[in-house]
Amino acid sequence: MNITEAVAQARTDGDYQGVIDSIPYMKFLGLTVSSDENGPLVMMPGSDHIIGNPVLPAIHGGVVGAFLESAAIVHLIWAHESRSVPKIINLTVEYLRSARVVDTYAQATITKHGRRIANMRIEAWQADRAKPVAAAHAHFLLPGEES
Repeated sequence: MNITEAVAQARTDGDYQGVIDSIPYMKFLGLTVSSDENGPLVMMPGSDHIIGNPVLPAIHGGVVGAFLESAAIVHLIWAHESRSVPKIINLTVEYLRSARVVDTYAQATITKHGRRIANMRIEAWQADRAKPVAAAHAHFLLPGEES
């Protein structure tokens, strides 16, 4: 299933896992999606193939950044009435503590939603949501309504 079909299916049945499975890097990371009262909640399982520092061990910083971006994309697809994927303009990551190689969760919020641009805040945590391992601010170019 391609991404456009996955987005259309997700809109129909409310299950956004197909969107993740249609994007190769998200699938490679093993991301899964559930939801709570704030929208989609994305989980990345701890795994050896995401380790960046084997001495600690800790998840690679680039993987953490990609995970935050992925959570934002899933949230925008969920919130925006389009069948296309929003395009990242920029992403600024704040690494707050070492991310251990355990299940990591992320959730995004839209801080400003315009006609063409969405500003977002994304947080990632592990055992305790009150102790995030990373956070990010991102700007996305939204697909047109005709998409």
